[in-house]
Amino acid sequence: MPAQMTLTQQFAAEYAKGAVPGMLKAIRTIKRANNGILMGALAASYLHQGHYLVSLGAGLFAWIVPAVFDLAMVSMLTISQTAGMAQDAQKAALKVLVLVVSISAAVNFAAPGPIGLRVIFALVVGLVAGVEWVAAKIRPDFAAIEAREIEADIRPARRLDPEVARRRAAKAAVTRRANQAAKAAEDVARSRSAKSARARATKDVLEQAELEGFFAAQPYQPGYPEVTQQVRVRQ
Repeated sequence: MPAQMTLTQQFAAEYAKGAVPGMLKAIRTIKRANNGILMGALAASYLHQGHYLVSLGAGLFAWIVPAVFDLAMVSMLTISQTAGMAQDAQKAALKVLVLVVSISAAVNFAAPGPIGLRVIFALVVGLVAGVEWVAAKIRPDFAAIEAREIEADIRPARRLDPEVARRRAAKAAVTRRANQAAKAAEDVARSRSAKSARARATKDVLEQAELEGFFAAQPYQPGYPEVTQQVRVRQ
């Protein structure tokens, strides 16, 4: 039988029932708002650039060119922010996006008018990119939701009996101490082995030096060079 739920757990459970529908509704609302902002910003930028290019005598192309740049901006943003898209495609889309945004912002800023108005229209292009970038990242943080659920302890059916929990904690403590003792013993053994190896190496070097000194001190006799050569080969 699950343990009796506290008032806090009951409140958390009731709150969790409405949390998922609420989050889904918020995500849908935010996406609709972002789409509205995106369309409004694109329309403002498009009309502003179109009127400016008409004043320069671009004719029909004054309305085609801004539309091409705005659509390219949306396309590159979609590619770069879509999960699962190939990495090289995302990198290429980001490079093209920087180029398209820079050109569109430059055209908006170059249009005649007060400096403040020109800055605002240039920033509108950045708003288009920013809104689409944020929209692509809207998703629930499942790790945070799981952590909050555990913190509130709204799953009483998974709670362990206190006695069972104590036994498991004691067993885990014994295992940790055993592992620590084994690791300490292994470290000691490794240290002793290293010291023993160094001692043997030192002894071999001393013996070798002693032999070389002995043969070096002897007068030359036939056969000594061969023996000395054998001693050197042992090094």
